[in-house]
Amino acid sequence: MPFKAEYIWIDGTEPTAKLRSKTKIVEDGADLPIWGFDGSSTNQAPGDKSDCVLKPVFVCPDPIRGGDNKLVLCEVLLIDGRPHPTNTRAECAEVAAKFADQEPIFGIEQEYTFFQDGRPLGFPLGGGFPAPQGGYYCGVGADEVFGRDIVEKHMDLCLEAGLHLSGINAEVMPGQWEFQIGPVAAPQVADELWVARWLLYRIAEDFNVSATLDPKPVKGDWNGAGAHTNFSTKAMRENYDAIITAAESLGKDGKVAEHIAGYGADIQHRLTGMHETAPWSEYSYGVSDRAASVRIPWQVEKDGKGYIEDRRPNANCDPYVVTRLLVNTICSALA
Repeated sequence: MPFKAEYIWIDGTEPTAKLRSKTKIVEDGADLPIWGFDGSSTNQAPGDKSDCVLKPVFVCPDPIRGGDNKLVLCEVLLIDGRPHPTNTRAECAEVAAKFADQEPIFGIEQEYTFFQDGRPLGFPLGGGFPAPQGGYYCGVGADEVFGRDIVEKHMDLCLEAGLHLSGINAEVMPGQWEFQIGPVAAPQVADELWVARWLLYRIAEDFNVSATLDPKPVKGDWNGAGAHTNFSTKAMRENYDAIITAAESLGKDGKVAEHIAGYGADIQHRLTGMHETAPWSEYSYGVSDRAASVRIPWQVEKDGKGYIEDRRPNANCDPYVVTRLLVNTICSALA
């Protein structure tokens, strides 16, 4: 019996790409073929040369449609088979393969904010603000937590899809949540994060709610939304000297600007030095310090091995870019 394959890809919208998808009916037992789309409608091609190619790269069960149906994440190619200029996965995969012997792995903490009728979920109808931040983080109760039904559904479906979801929690601002993907190597961790984002958007549709990755969804004295990225190599998981080398490599000349440029649009609005962030233009690292660019967890210092947390990536970052930058910078320093 034929099954439904939801082909998902990342478009060319700037400064922050969007997800697109469409359904292909595939005969049972057949391989998933390459497919095409109108790139002139996704900011990826001019109208007179509009064809772009979809190449399946990550496939998992479709937990929404169920049965034998599939979610199919694709790379975008040019018609001659080369990666499209908007295809950031290809370069990520190349760098990951170059340093595969160091066994780099990631855990990405994806924060996001629910919106409904132009306001964050949990903000008063008709305008104004809720109570100040304080009780919302990991909170419980209808006066402090908003959107849990969507979050629970998203968690269940991510697990049904076989994604490496490692947890969820309510975040510091009303209507703000987080899920974590990992530990997984690149580019798969980014593949799974993009699929988890697609599932989040799709599930929220059914509740007439939108999920945004805006890094500063509400201006003023409210936390922004990030994608804190935890990273380790085999050496880092075995000795503390490698942890320090990794942390220091991210502060070398040119690396701070290179990483900030690849960590998501409007990053300066979130990395202000307030609300558990370090200023975007400065670099620092410290043990148990959530106001540093990079945090070394206290348990890592105690154990003398483990991982680091780069707290700078925005919620709206491209995880292929973030993981590529971290692998290239840190693995080069540890080589």
